[in-house]
Amino acid sequence: MHLLDPATLPAAELDAINRDLERMGAQARIAWALQHLPGTHALSTSFGVQSAVTLHLLTQARPDIPVLLVDTGYLFPETYRYADQLVELLGLDLRVYRPGIGIAWMEARFGRLWEAGSDGLRRYNQLRKVEPMQRALRELEVGCWHAGLRRGQSSSRSGIEVLQVKDGRFKFHPIADWTDIDVGAYMLLHDLPEHPLVQQGYVSVGDVHTTAPLRPGMDAAQTRFFGLRRECGLHFDESASSAA
Repeated sequence: MHLLDPATLPAAELDAINRDLERMGAQARIAWALQHLPGTHALSTSFGVQSAVTLHLLTQARPDIPVLLVDTGYLFPETYRYADQLVELLGLDLRVYRPGIGIAWMEARFGRLWEAGSDGLRRYNQLRKVEPMQRALRELEVGCWHAGLRRGQSSSRSGIEVLQVKDGRFKFHPIADWTDIDVGAYMLLHDLPEHPLVQQGYVSVGDVHTTAPLRPGMDAAQTRFFGLRRECGLHFDESASSAA
């Protein structure tokens, strides 16, 4: 079996692989990744509104795949309960990573960073999300990071490929081309429970103080980070994370 090396894979070959992957369904893509991409495979999740789909897809192919959750300490109570529900339902090998600095200490040192505009949000996200995730990827020696990003979610994600190389490892997006209808149909087909906050108008769920339900006249991007930025920095560089 030939394993690909992210350090030596030519750009032209990566492009050719992505063209092939575009012609496959999500299950076939995942099977290909598990066969051809090296190192530990892991799936990150936020236990958000569509998370059940990628959790189900990946665990059907590899039941023991490590599932990484960054617990910022500020998730909705409904999210923690939803995580418990899916862990039990799907038998997830959940690995929870938390920031190196506790909530009280962070707020004593820096104040309520999420109220300090775009720069405050950037620092908040770095401390409570990016650092724990990078630590998780290092400690588990992850060679292929699976994530449920989709092109239709936002303009910042519209150009993502199924397979990318990021920070010296492969990053895999098996449902990159799925629509909201595809996600909903899959959840119905496999009788997967939805996040409790969906019924309250939430289309994306993150931390309690930076997430809002979708209201008339709002764009979906405005439901996160007060509309100041769309990405938290986990998946994209800060230069690409502004919602503007």
